[in-house]
Amino acid sequence: MNKQRLASKIWESANKMRSKIEANEYKDYILGFIFYKFLSDKEVKYLKENDWTEEDIKQYLNEEDSETVLTIQRNLGYFIAYENLFSTWLDMSNDFNVSNVRDALSAFNRLIDSSHKKVFEKIFDTLQTGLSKLGDSSGSQTKAISDLIHLIKDIPMDGKQDYDVLGFIYEYLISNFAANAGKKAGEFYTPHEVSVLMSEIVAEHLKDRTEIKIYDIKTPRLIQFNYSYSRFAA
Repeated sequence: MNKQRLASKIWESANKMRSKIEANEYKDYILGFIFYKFLSDKEVKYLKENDWTEEDIKQYLNEEDSETVLTIQRNLGYFIAYENLFSTWLDMSNDFNVSNVRDALSAFNRLIDSSHKKVFEKIFDTLQTGLSKLGDSSGSQTKAISDLIHLIKDIPMDGKQDYDVLGFIYEYLISNFAANAGKKAGEFYTPHEVSVLMSEIVAEHLKDRTEIKIYDIKTPRLIQFNYSYSRFAA
């Protein structure tokens, strides 16, 4: 299945699964789980590249092995125990429960390496606090999450493809969720082509700089700046 068909399949299923949940809210769940899968698969890939077998991962990838925890943290910036891996959730089948996700996300935040706190800290907070919205009981929440993780399990994260499958699907979903949410969500999607053009313009303009700083200007300040500039220009 090519990336377009896979992305389309995931979107169509996700759009049906979200039921009455607003598109701008549901995107936090599916994109959050996709990113968790990416980090989980990345750790497994790292371990296998360092001669870990499936049995080693199952037996020794836990918090009790402080040396392993420290090594993985230093190389990846985080640590995920075997019981909290995305692949383990899939293997649990009927034993899987929403509590497994809560415990995993809590552990992830706790086991971030100190040098990567700014990168990963609280990155799954929206997903974690919103799990209760996926159903009115533990059973319904578990089913909703199980359906979701099985939906995205086929997204390849190994980098063996000649294109960025994860990036394509991620962007495809964001654009569709933005289109379905509309302006009422207060979010606007910038098309890929526009983003690339903006990046190329900035890169060309700043190519001789030894250091580049980017500032995120809030809308009220931006409006004020434009107004002041127009008065000055006049």
